Amino acid sequence: MADEGIILSEWLKRRTMKRRATIWVILAAGAFGLAGCEETATKQVHVRPPAATPAPASAPAPTTAYFREPLPLPKNPLGIASFGVDRRPAIDILVAKVQASVDAGQQDFQAGNTAKAQVDFDRGVDLILASGFRADSDSRLAKLFDEIGDAIQGDNLNADKTNVEEDSETPGEPAPIDEIADLTLPAGDPRLALKAQKEMISVRHDLPLTVNDSVLQYLSFFTSTRGRAIVSHGLERAGRYNDMIRRVLKEEGVPQDLIYLAQAESAFQPQAVSRAGARGIWQFMPYRGEEYDLERTYWIDERSDPEKATRAAARHLRDLYAMFGDWYLVMAAYNSGPMNVQRAIQSTGYADFWELQKRNALPKQTQNYVPIILALAFVAKDPGLYGVQVAPEKPVNVETISLDHTIDLHLVADAAGADFDDLRLLNPELLRNVTPNAPGFQLKMPAGAAKNFEENIGQVPEDKWTTWRLHPAGQGETLSDIARHYRVTLPAIEAANHLDAHATVPAGFLLNVPTAPPVVRVVHYRVQRGDTLAGIAGRYDVTVQELRRWNHISGSHVPRGSHLRILAGSDAAQAASPAKSKSAENASRGMENVSTRSSELPEAREHHVKPGETLYSIAREHQTTVSALRQANPFLAERPLHAGDVLSVQR
Repeated sequence: MADEGIILSEWLKRRTMKRRATIWVILAAGAFGLAGCEETATKQVHVRPPAATPAPASAPAPTTAYFREPLPLPKNPLGIASFGVDRRPAIDILVAKVQASVDAGQQDFQAGNTAKAQVDFDRGVDLILASGFRADSDSRLAKLFDEIGDAIQGDNLNADKTNVEEDSETPGEPAPIDEIADLTLPAGDPRLALKAQKEMISVRHDLPLTVNDSVLQYLSFFTSTRGRAIVSHGLERAGRYNDMIRRVLKEEGVPQDLIYLAQAESAFQPQAVSRAGARGIWQFMPYRGEEYDLERTYWIDERSDPEKATRAAARHLRDLYAMFGDWYLVMAAYNSGPMNVQRAIQSTGYADFWELQKRNALPKQTQNYVPIILALAFVAKDPGLYGVQVAPEKPVNVETISLDHTIDLHLVADAAGADFDDLRLLNPELLRNVTPNAPGFQLKMPAGAAKNFEENIGQVPEDKWTTWRLHPAGQGETLSDIARHYRVTLPAIEAANHLDAHATVPAGFLLNVPTAPPVVRVVHYRVQRGDTLAGIAGRYDVTVQELRRWNHISGSHVPRGSHLRILAGSDAAQAASPAKSKSAENASRGMENVSTRSSELPEAREHHVKPGETLYSIAREHQTTVSALRQANPFLAERPLHAGDVLSVQR
């Protein structure tokens, strides 16, 4: 056998070069090696032939056996000690090694060597990724992963973070997969089976479709009142991204019907955040996103970028197919991680999803996951057949501008004549209401808006792009009216526009407005079943470390039913007193300073929120805006939208 040091060096080199397909095979061999070479050699694996759907031309051809010829690996890929000497469980060895990297990083940070600290923390992440263990598979490992994430994303370790104050971002939408994958459903309607079997013959599909009891259960659910709402709203949003997703999947050589995996995960909500902290249309966990080059900084999280995340998901799915050679096992591995599927195959001897499901060898959510995707595929390919009415959104015609300076999206909206909420929707990867402090960021905006932006932004000094607004003067509107609206002084507006005292401006004149400091909202959140600190932090765009500090939490977990205090804003110090928090809430809701008689207020109607609905979809249905919904429903400043909420909608 070759020298172990040389082998380890070559293995790390391959990982650095991101030859992912090879890495998956290495990790698979490593995982089985941990269980003992003798057991692996004698274990018989039964493989059912895959369904007769051809694999994509550019994807590796499926194999007829699960095991491949293992590549040479050191006996201990963690590089700690030979398993012949150190007889601790592999997870204990991994935790010890990662703990050492975290300790070193913290020591270097305290010593002021942030660059060395970053290397130490990165080494800890690399150890976890290379080990094959999921970060949440062990409480100690999860705690260390949280600590690394806090350190890497912390204020002092990010050299490119400037002292920019901005409004807090809109909390992420709950991920649908959290709701539907844990359901316990009654037996499906057998009458639907005949419809589905006929549909398999009449519609095109590039994934194998199956109708069995599990699929029938979810097919019945998705044709019920509750399930139909989830499907219809997801399919409506799919219209916005359908062409892009299918194009990318085709370019990466994987089945285009994998688009239904995204529907199951997120219902095509780019800002969907799961209880475990997965984010975006494809619900990437942080470590998996980093593996496929999805950038995460103080400013952005590319897991929420629809096209970049789709590209990453397609490559991940392709790598999983190279590993398992069966699309059902690929989907199961996408949900629970490849190591869980490998262990299930090893423990049962079957490399077949339905056998693993029957033997309860996979987590419950994963056992439901593949049937969910297949049921969604049946409904999505012919919604009318199942009584689902869909009015797909149209793809948005966008253009991009390249920005070399940080700028507040409110100012972009002002200069471009665009809607702020539309800008947020077009750029869901932004974690803040400002663009990154890095040159070359490509900001998307509605077609035609870029010209307006370029014409108007020049009147605002670049060093004021995060603190000033632009306001077109209205008919009969005075400078005093504008000052009251933005809660600034009249002299400040006069000075910013080089105007004489008490000057008047014509209607339509675009004024510079130096805005007041941003506000902070205090959100009270009750912990739900399945919530994690990372998931809650991701939903409100705060850090786990901040959650712990605000709520005096010492560990990695928080009990169900606990009430958390979250400071959703740019400067936690502003929320020190309840009175200040209350005034901040009122200011953030955009209270108008124009007196209006109560008899002149528009008539309101109620909307009962259904599962799968978002503020954006409700606003479109009632021909209003997300901002108007938030203003009419102050409770939305305290928590995310939930099914069952009753919204007031102004006519």
